[in-house]
Parts: sequence; C-alpha cells; structure tokens
Amino acid sequence: MSDLASDTAMVMAAGLGKRMRPLTASQPKPLVRVNGKALIDYSLDGLANAGVAKAVVNVHYLADALEAHLQARKKGPETAISDERDLLLETGGGMVKAAPLLPDPFFCLNSDNIWLDGPRNVFRELSDRWDADKMDALLLVVPHARAFNYEGKGDFHLDPLGRISRRRTGRIAPFIYTGIQIVSHRLLREAPAGAFSTNVLWERAIAEERLYGLSHTGLWCEVGEPGAIAPTEALLTRA
Repeated sequence: MSDLASDTAMVMAAGLGKRMRPLTASQPKPLVRVNGKALIDYSLDGLANAGVAKAVVNVHYLADALEAHLQARKKGPETAISDERDLLLETGGGMVKAAPLLPDPFFCLNSDNIWLDGPRNVFRELSDRWDADKMDALLLVVPHARAFNYEGKGDFHLDPLGRISRRRTGRIAPFIYTGIQIVSHRLLREAPAGAFSTNVLWERAIAEERLYGLSHTGLWCEVGEPGAIAPTEALLTRA
C-alpha cells in the first residue's frame, strides 16, 4: 500500500524460547498457541491486515516445523526464509543476514508479542511518523499502563521530538519496547560479524540522535512465559 513506509517486514522467529519451556521442548516458540492460534500468526495476520505484502522469517530452532507451518498458511503475506540453522545470529546478526532480502526501509517485529491496534493500524502509524532523513530506526514503544504481563522497569525515555534514550540503572523508564520497528539499512552499516544484539546498533543510533520512538495507542501483551498465556487469552476474549 502506498501509505506504508515498506511493503516488507522481517519477522524474528529463530530464538530458542527458553523462557517458554516446557512448551518449547517439542515446538518452536512461534508455534505456541494463544486462543488456539500460533503466536507467529498474530504477527503475520497483523502484517497482512495492514497491507504488508512480504515477510522474511528467520529460522533456527526446530526450523522444519516452523517452515511447514508457514507453507500451510492460506493467507498473506508471502513469506521467505532467512535460514540460521547453522548458527543462531541473535537479533542484530539475523537482520544483517536477511538484509539482501529486505528493502530499505523495512518493518521488523518479534514473533512472540501480541498487540491490539489503537485508532489506527500500527504499521500505518509508524509509516506516518517515519522520516528517513532523520531516523535510522523508529521503534514502537508502549507506556506501562497499556502493557500486559510486563513486570520490568521499562526500556526507554522519549524527548519532545521522539528521540530515544536508555533507562538509567536503578530507575524506571516510562516506555517499553514492543518488538516492532521500522529499520533503515543505514542502521546495519559496519555491523559486527556473526551473532550480536540489535542493541549494539541502537547504541550508535542513540549517540547520533537517530533512534526514535512512537508511543503505541493500543494495547500490547508480552507473551514470554507459559504463565502469560491465560491472561492474554482473557484479554483477547474481552477485546
């Protein structure tokens, strides 16, 4: 769609899902079901509903099962695989490996969070805010009051222009990263080799004042552990 910043998203689905054990002993975390629906399908359906045409999905742990699930889907987006079977590359390394399959910019989202849109679709809201001249990445963040199953201290502060700074040690930050962002290939320049966290690239962007955030106007659920599934299902039933 012309009102989106990109027609392609990367979906992070290669992790080991250790916090979700024992449910991930025999299946990858993206296939854990919430309300009878695999976690990754919440991400893919959200992309399809927004008009995102293509999703690049990275795979590592129990990759065959995840690929079979993707092939069996009856609706969009069209999916391509970034294969990390030989080496799990973490979030930053995973983006670098998938970069040849990704336009500039691209959406990127984790496959283990569930969100509910506010008045507008999150990908359109991000697209409206995106400014390639000023931003290396634009992160969708959420205030604590709109975050469910989250017990942490938050991740970020936003200044009046939306630029991001980190939570200070021992303090609470007002915004939590939702796992959804727009990324410019500029963020990936001169990246480390092998496995590394996106935090390495974010730190440089913060220093250059090119990492921005947008506050989510809907609800967001962290689904990181088995105990989060029932409360999430209850929320989705009420929504």
